[in-house]
Amino acid sequence: AASGEREKDFRNRVETPDQLDMLVTAKNHDLKSAISTQSKPDDWIFALLTLQTMQGFSGAGNFGISRMNGGFGSRPAFSLAPDRKIGAHVRRDILALLDHRPHLLEEYPMIEGGICLLWTQPWDGAASERILPDRLDPFYIEVCRRIRLRSDSGRRVYAVRTSSKSARIESKRMNGIMGDPWTPIDRKSNKSLTLGSGGFGYRRMAEYLTPSGNWELPALLRPTSYEQSSEKTMKLVARGMVRGQGKTEGYHEREIPIRHKVKMAMAGRGGDRELGEIAQGRITEIGTMQRILSHAIQTFMARGDSDRISPEQRELARPWLKRLDEIIDVRFFEHLQEEFEAEDSDRQHIRARWLMNGTDGVVDHARTLLREAEDTLPCPQIHRHRARVNADGLFEGRLRGNNGLPFLFTERGANR
Repeated sequence: AASGEREKDFRNRVETPDQLDMLVTAKNHDLKSAISTQSKPDDWIFALLTLQTMQGFSGAGNFGISRMNGGFGSRPAFSLAPDRKIGAHVRRDILALLDHRPHLLEEYPMIEGGICLLWTQPWDGAASERILPDRLDPFYIEVCRRIRLRSDSGRRVYAVRTSSKSARIESKRMNGIMGDPWTPIDRKSNKSLTLGSGGFGYRRMAEYLTPSGNWELPALLRPTSYEQSSEKTMKLVARGMVRGQGKTEGYHEREIPIRHKVKMAMAGRGGDRELGEIAQGRITEIGTMQRILSHAIQTFMARGDSDRISPEQRELARPWLKRLDEIIDVRFFEHLQEEFEAEDSDRQHIRARWLMNGTDGVVDHARTLLREAEDTLPCPQIHRHRARVNADGLFEGRLRGNNGLPFLFTERGANR
């Protein structure tokens, strides 16, 4: 809303909803701007809703939302969901939000009966109109930009917008910690999560799943009392747009089936530290495998001489490590939960099978990638045989050495 005398401020006309949306399309290279010329009212509503509740800073007079750590941050959304359709997911989140409301009132500077819908409040864009958190309802839905929808004589919808002197909500010191039930909080640095370009890779997701670590799980990522009493598998849903300075770095989404024992650990009912230790142990072993693979590939490119590796050869090995990460990522949480649910006496065997089982283990995938690298990476033909033999020998030697994974071969004997 705006007072009548400020109507003249709205001079910037927006013809299509994709011009209004939060994606950066001004350069018009890959994703073209202003092409939704046949848009309907629903398109405008979705574009407006996304912008007003998810956007960050994008230039002078264009401030971002309060539920974001900094102007170039992001607002991710994490939640548990029934393994069913979207309607069941929405219903579950609403019920969980109602259960969580007393906690928000207790822990955050918000009030019962505070401002809920910020677009219903007059706003002329002045700094003096900033709203303090203690005037807000815990479930407030904000606006961060001064935008109005209008229609012309032909009933065609368009928008007009203008700037503001400050953000709508005074929340800079809060670092995005505004009671958002979808966003994890990093208690070590006391900031809400800002997604990086890596999105929801297994390493970061393993951190978010472990409440005993630095991350505080958002309310909607914790199972409700009803869900704790049910042994049904749920799914973790994570979504988010990665923002940057003058750019967007992609939309990321991931779903992970969550079994009952992990669900209980996420509720803080025991096992969360144990889950974190198992996950970290696996991540450490993947790192060991990547270092061995990298050294072997570099040795091959150095004509079999591991003492003559160049910076360029180190760089050429990196994509192969990324490929190993991508292969492992596909079933990382399936395998992690299998070990976590097992009896203590079975866990070592399960871990060893995950690392090396002849076809689908971490070591097996690394061996395959080493062979592919030797077939495709540059090495003079006259040196190729020696380079391959030395690279393979280094790989197997380091794997069995004290800084590798020697327990695999102690347990299995000399079968490999």
